[in-house]
Amino acid sequence: MTRIIAGQARGRRLTVPRSGTRPTSDRVRESLFASIESRLHADGRHWSDIAVCDLWAGSGALALEAWSRGAIRVVAIDASRAAVDAIAANAAQLGALVGAPGVRVVRANVSGAVCSPPVGGCFDLVLADPPYEVPSDSIHRDLMSAWAAGWFAPDAIVVVERSIRSSSPFPEVVSQVEQRAYGDTALWYGRVMTEAKTSSAVRST
Repeated sequence: MTRIIAGQARGRRLTVPRSGTRPTSDRVRESLFASIESRLHADGRHWSDIAVCDLWAGSGALALEAWSRGAIRVVAIDASRAAVDAIAANAAQLGALVGAPGVRVVRANVSGAVCSPPVGGCFDLVLADPPYEVPSDSIHRDLMSAWAAGWFAPDAIVVVERSIRSSSPFPEVVSQVEQRAYGDTALWYGRVMTEAKTSSAVRST
């Protein structure tokens, strides 16, 4: 059973597609959001200061958790019709599809979506939970495309959930900050590099 952990929708249950998704466990989500909050506070920011994008969103649990905590703009993207239907249903029953801020649900292939500038502007936090079978070099390309298309705000936080056996998912423009393991799951935390450092990293590749 998947529930919202904190915020205005705390304790509310979420519907998970019967197949084709791998919901992040409550334990991992709780650790993930505690870590993000710690990083935001260190930056002098709060959830109400940031825009969030959830790539390969599945049930939308991460997007809706961010919305519940007060993120000013939330976008959830997934290519699966079942996943998008589940996200929309979950958002509707939480009241997250109406008013501002709200959750925008997009059915799209992530690799294609990130090649164009994001509707509504860049994101301060990007969460990515691709299927474990997606190779790291493919995720590198997608995140690099997102960077080139203007998806990342300056110094944006990027968190990718992967198998513990996977290599780093980050391209050169994202500086790895930390990796945390939870059984077979690993969370990779990164920061989008500043413009000067990014330009240097891109030139060196």
